[in-house]
Amino acid sequence: MKLTTKGRYAVMAMADLATNENLKPISLSEISIRQNISLSYLEQLFVKLKNNHLVKSVRGPHGGYVLEKKAKDIKLSSIIFAVNEEVKTLNCKKNSKKGCGGRTVKCITHNLWDDLEKHINGFFESKNLNELVSKQ
Repeated sequence: MKLTTKGRYAVMAMADLATNENLKPISLSEISIRQNISLSYLEQLFVKLKNNHLVKSVRGPHGGYVLEKKAKDIKLSSIIFAVNEEVKTLNCKKNSKKGCGGRTVKCITHNLWDDLEKHINGFFESKNLNELVSKQ
């Protein structure tokens, strides 16, 4: 299964934002320190999160980021998708006639891994940011 740091860090940063935003807009440097994520990496992620309307920036001396929607309206799958991440359990292309090993048939466990991928993606689709932060 593949879920790189891009997806994990995006969810961590959004959870941090949801937890702390009641006080004021949150700077990326604050998130960077609390979550131990590189500031330059966060900047790259937040460009994508902003372009996907999950966060908005607030300018000025006390600026930073806030959620664009309520935490209960942000699905974890939306965060992962926003940073161009996907959960993949198969090495082959789903709609290809070729299997994982480049052969003309799918491997014997293809359907198992495909079902797992659907289950994992369904899990992220069913969870929202509010649920995540309220479990802390």
